[in-house]
Amino acid sequence: MFVGREYQLELLSSVWDKTTPSLVVVSGRRRIGKSTLVERFAEKSRCRFLEIEGLPPDKSMTNERQLANFCERLAKATQTDIPTAQNWPEAFDSLEKAITGRGKTVVFLDEISWMGGYDDGFAGFLKNAWDLQFSKHKRLVLVLAGSVSAWIQKNILNAKGFVGRISINLNLTELPLSACREFWGGRAAHLSMREMVDVLSVTGGIPKYLQEMNPRLSADENIRRMCFLPEGYLFNDFDSIFSDVFGEGVAAKRRILNILADGPANVSELAKALSIEPNGHISGDLNDLVVAGFVAAGAGLNPVTGAKVREVRYRLCDNYTRFYLKFILPRQEAIRQGLYRFANLESLPGWNSTLGLQFENLVVNNVTTLCREIGLGRKLVTSAAPYSRRKSASCPGLQVDLLVQTPKSVYVVEVKRSNKIDSSIEKEIEEKVSRLGIGPEKSIRTVLVYDGKLSPEVEENGFIDFLVPFSNLAESHAGTSI
Repeated sequence: MFVGREYQLELLSSVWDKTTPSLVVVSGRRRIGKSTLVERFAEKSRCRFLEIEGLPPDKSMTNERQLANFCERLAKATQTDIPTAQNWPEAFDSLEKAITGRGKTVVFLDEISWMGGYDDGFAGFLKNAWDLQFSKHKRLVLVLAGSVSAWIQKNILNAKGFVGRISINLNLTELPLSACREFWGGRAAHLSMREMVDVLSVTGGIPKYLQEMNPRLSADENIRRMCFLPEGYLFNDFDSIFSDVFGEGVAAKRRILNILADGPANVSELAKALSIEPNGHISGDLNDLVVAGFVAAGAGLNPVTGAKVREVRYRLCDNYTRFYLKFILPRQEAIRQGLYRFANLESLPGWNSTLGLQFENLVVNNVTTLCREIGLGRKLVTSAAPYSRRKSASCPGLQVDLLVQTPKSVYVVEVKRSNKIDSSIEKEIEEKVSRLGIGPEKSIRTVLVYDGKLSPEVEENGFIDFLVPFSNLAESHAGTSI
């Protein structure tokens, strides 16, 4: 399926309006749909399409094998004899010859970090090839894509040699909730919102995971088959994607994720939990996790002072990763033995509380859609992030699911997944508003995003300014024009 990427597809298609060639970078976590997007772009462009993918890393991988693979794939794509190159300048020379005189062409170098990760000079050779060879082809779009976003950032995006050469830098994130509904097809209209919420709370808006879902089955059965069977796709996917993206640095980053699975933390808190000093290594690992799309750095603004919060707090924003670490990994051996083949998921200890936190994460990840629902679609939003404050002698502790700020207003957002939601939710929000301590110079508005049956008195009382059922987010459609 190809859904939810209309904006990105239109953005890519706009490069043909230029009279010069284009260098495009597409990054994002594995399974996010990078290859599908580029392939659809080439199909829509009705042009010649050459796709070459790097080999996955392993202990025996060498630069020579990557070169041989490059030439073999180029030969297959062009149906010509391509001799194995001895170095990357030779390989790029073969590619340039293959596109000469061919008119409108998209060249897609997929998993570029795998391809070039075994030669320190790869990025420089590619830059030279672009300057001296590829840029001479006016109807060429060269797309560089990969899952190792940190490598792309270091060697392409932040490299001096590529400054001013990249036409589009596209970082793919999860699909919007409205697009996720389309994976249920015509059955979406007859599906309870709770079932949709539960599946999305586990998968997030990752296209590949939603494709693995069987829309004919219930949410519980889909989750059981994907997560709690030894053959299940989501039972097996974590180790694969994590190793492919981070390679030798995987162990340290997994330890960080294990801590963040229990809740957001700052660098000092992470270092303490890891029993290490808060040095550059942990900051580097966090940056890699953020760039790769697994972790979000939720700094935001102090709602009282308007200044940046002193301590950046990191949260595990990838719903599947968090669910895997919290609910699948601890039961890994039992699942391998087949003991969960007939499990009733709701009977599992902590099931509802876990899905409640997953639901909260899902809403925060779709804050742009939420802003439209509360009238901020075309207004300046200065900050949108979860907010927390430590308890001190002068200030009470505070945890707000999401704080959305504009120059004149603060929106206090509470996220709730429960079978029944009564008026006690008003007291919870009121307490948080009181603890924020915002002065009269700013307006405060309250928001409840919920999944469940809302008590009529909550709406009648009028304390909460915006009552947003999850269905509104799932059915909201954004404009696609660039």
